Amino acid sequence: YTRGTVKAFSPFDARADAEALRKAMKGMGTDEETILKILTSRNNSQRQEIASAFKTLFGRDLVDDLKSELSGKFETLMVSLMRPTYIFDAHALKHAIKGAGTNEKVLTEILASRTPAEVRNIKQVYLQEYEANLEDKITGETSGHFQRLLVVLLQANRDPDGGVDEALVEQDAQVLFRAGELKWGTDEEKFITILGTRSISHLRRVFDKYMTISGFQIEETIDRETSGDLEKLLLAVVKCVRSIPAYFAETLYYSMKGAGTDDDTLIRVMVSRSEIDLLDIRQELRKNFAKSLYQMIQKDTSGDYRKALLLLCGGDDE
Repeated sequence: YTRGTVKAFSPFDARADAEALRKAMKGMGTDEETILKILTSRNNSQRQEIASAFKTLFGRDLVDDLKSELSGKFETLMVSLMRPTYIFDAHALKHAIKGAGTNEKVLTEILASRTPAEVRNIKQVYLQEYEANLEDKITGETSGHFQRLLVVLLQANRDPDGGVDEALVEQDAQVLFRAGELKWGTDEEKFITILGTRSISHLRRVFDKYMTISGFQIEETIDRETSGDLEKLLLAVVKCVRSIPAYFAETLYYSMKGAGTDDDTLIRVMVSRSEIDLLDIRQELRKNFAKSLYQMIQKDTSGDYRKALLLLCGGDDE
């Protein structure tokens, strides 16, 4: 976790931060600048210590105070920063499958990009926090091959990375080729099993071999042969196998490209990757889209929301 933009702040004093935050929200008007400066420059575990000091000193809930003092996207961002890391994904998934309509984009992004260990943790936290089984919830709200691939990913039984067996690489590449390019209607099941269970290093070799056999990148075949939610999920899995930072760079790029901004995605990715690999994501965005994340945020957002996002971004890559 050394490729994040947000690191532990030092010297850190939870009580002093709690006092500064209380002062920023007390009385008439709110000092947003102080709030955003403190919350973007402390890491998540420090923010939890601040919340606990806040309660001890003032008998008040910091998140409730932030909700009542702030509004709009800035409020969403600050409250997201305050969510404990271990609960972040479980919370996002809960809201993606709540009420009318399912947010497939969130299911896709989280389940395609998290490691098996992270997925196991999400399932456990989901059960503890919401007293519900995540897999049951997801199968209740999705269907078809999209649902099946989600269930495979939820099993978190991907083969661990080890030596790669070239004969099996060849075999998997042939199976995918026959299931995709050579067949009327795609045999989605083969894609689901192979992409959902083989190790990352094995799959990277399979993609190279697939290109050799078919003359196509596997993404092109998926694009041509499948559609809708299944297509998006298969593509997300392939991209995350190739490079998780590159996948998130693309996700951020499209959250801001063109008219309107997908703020939910922008906030979710900036917050969830800020202590993991946001530096790598910035690099990939620069490399693959010839854009600086910093400048995209600057152009696409405004006010305190923009200030806070730029601080999380941590620098420009011109």
